[in-house]
Amino acid sequence: VQLQASGGGLVQPGGSLRLSCAASGYIFSNNVMGWYRQAPGEQRELVATITGRGYTNYGDSVKGRFTVSRGNVKNTVTLQMNSLKPEDTAVYYCKFSQRGTDCWGQGTQVTVSS
Repeated sequence: VQLQASGGGLVQPGGSLRLSCAASGYIFSNNVMGWYRQAPGEQRELVATITGRGYTNYGDSVKGRFTVSRGNVKNTVTLQMNSLKPEDTAVYYCKFSQRGTDCWGQGTQVTVSS
């Protein structure tokens, strides 16, 4: 499975950004897609995930601000990030999991700064 992520960039505090990730390859319907992030000097942490059936899971720090969803195109996932804070600054990684195997995207930088 290959992952292609897009989006990210620089935004002011309180602003919004959207990340997208598309998976290609040999894909089963029972999979989990989502996003993790890693700030400098920090461990990678959960942002949000969504199963093939639409069940979602969010990290505590983003609940109520971020929304993960499956895209209209099959095997894509989007992350809508609202009310962004400087502490959301990190490299965001797309993750795809199925049948005990994890795949990671290349990472995209999100910077929240005035």
